[in-house]
Amino acid sequence: MMGVLDGKIILVTGGGRGIGREHALLAAREGAKVVVNDLGGSTSGDDDGNVGPAQEVANEIKAAGGEAVANGDSVALMSGAKAMFEQAMDTYGGLHGVIAPAGILRDTMFHKMSEEDWDAVINVHLKGSFNVTRATINHFRDQEDGAYVLFTSTSGLIGNIGQTNYAAAKMGIVGLSRVIAMENERKNVRSNILSPSAWTRMIGTIPIKDEATAKRMELTKARMRPDQIAPLGVALVADDAKDLSGQIFSIRGNEVYIWNQPRPIRGIANTEGWTPSAMLSNAFPAFRANLTDLGNARTVFTSDPL
Repeated sequence: MMGVLDGKIILVTGGGRGIGREHALLAAREGAKVVVNDLGGSTSGDDDGNVGPAQEVANEIKAAGGEAVANGDSVALMSGAKAMFEQAMDTYGGLHGVIAPAGILRDTMFHKMSEEDWDAVINVHLKGSFNVTRATINHFRDQEDGAYVLFTSTSGLIGNIGQTNYAAAKMGIVGLSRVIAMENERKNVRSNILSPSAWTRMIGTIPIKDEATAKRMELTKARMRPDQIAPLGVALVADDAKDLSGQIFSIRGNEVYIWNQPRPIRGIANTEGWTPSAMLSNAFPAFRANLTDLGNARTVFTSDPL
């Protein structure tokens, strides 16, 4: 039986573990030749890493009859992203899609956050997404075919206490993807966003401070697995999804969502011009019914995942 990615060459960053691993394995099962990138570092990115996890996944793919090669370069470096692309071209003679979930966490309250913790997360998530797209965009434009699946998070889309660096990076990726999609529509190059909800090594680093948090973690482990994320990411790089670009999707267990994107929800005009007092007495009261509360994802997704 033919797979949805037969004949495709796909790069998966962070492909050695968690969500990236499941994307690499499923892409291969669906017929793709896969470049499995993973630095092999810790969830905080503190160590130098090793190619071991990526090689293990590549070996697993080959043992199942697929084709894969391991790459241990860092997405945080443009030289690393270029090396991944060059490896795909040298090994398989092409590249058709990039699935890019590679990431780290350095969680702390903003008033305690160091510049190092800010830079590390921005460099892997936002700069890393820039690097892999910039290193491959002209190849995709020249062949007039290519697809990106970049990763955001409800920590950015909705917000989550203790993750200002992560949230800022993840919302930056939303803007990056949107404009890549707009600029390259005529070249048949598309870019979409995936917001995953799953138990991973990164989620496992979040401190458990009370019984309610512990229960949520156990539910996440049971009902929101990394393998449930991969069908969405793999489908988005398939030819049958060529009409989808510039969109935001999420998956939560067996539930898949498409998200709205920021647009004005109400306006008010003052033909005489605004003063601060008029803002306070007229504009702000008119807007109060439309304010977005400061709740996190649990206030948006109020039911347990299916």
